[in-house]
Amino acid sequence: MSVAPVKVSVIFYSATGNVTALARQIAAAAEKAGAEVRLRRVAELAPQAAIDSNPAWAANVQATADIPEATPEDVEWADAVLVGSPTRFGNIASQAKQFLDTLGGLWFQGKLAGKVYSGFASASGKHGGNESTLLALYNSFHHFGGIVVAPGYSNEILFANASPYGVSHWNGSDIDETTLAAAAAQAERVVETAAALKAGREALASA
Repeated sequence: MSVAPVKVSVIFYSATGNVTALARQIAAAAEKAGAEVRLRRVAELAPQAAIDSNPAWAANVQATADIPEATPEDVEWADAVLVGSPTRFGNIASQAKQFLDTLGGLWFQGKLAGKVYSGFASASGKHGGNESTLLALYNSFHHFGGIVVAPGYSNEILFANASPYGVSHWNGSDIDETTLAAAAAQAERVVETAAALKAGREALASA
């Protein structure tokens, strides 16, 4: 029996571009692993004056303008969803939270349950809150009835990144190769898990 490819949505919010870089890496790795991928950015809520006051923020807005905005349908469509956000006081950014809050209708219909979910994050400082941001994000996934697939220390690449909750970047400058490799490994782990679940469910349905 042939199983359809895993469908993966990579949904992110990024201000100055670090989460964007992680999202692009994750999307590319998931596609390389055989998944059908949607890369989506959540809508910006900040006023234009705030964006313009930070050249890196303004540059990232321009650089991601070609990426479609995320909609609830992108979550409903997917077998696996990876969500990325910068940390804001140890929590996800309001833009990312606002998007999650639009999923109430799907949640009420039970359409968020049983999917694979995972997260990634970025902060400007080493102890800037990446771990608490990911744990806060996972609260929503638990409420969805989702299957949270964290990277753990499941291989040497992920161990080197030292982030069992999800790949994260912290120094505010260009992302190093170790972190990019960990992002790819996390994507592969998500696709592998989602594919196993999909195959098992299709086998049960046809039994």
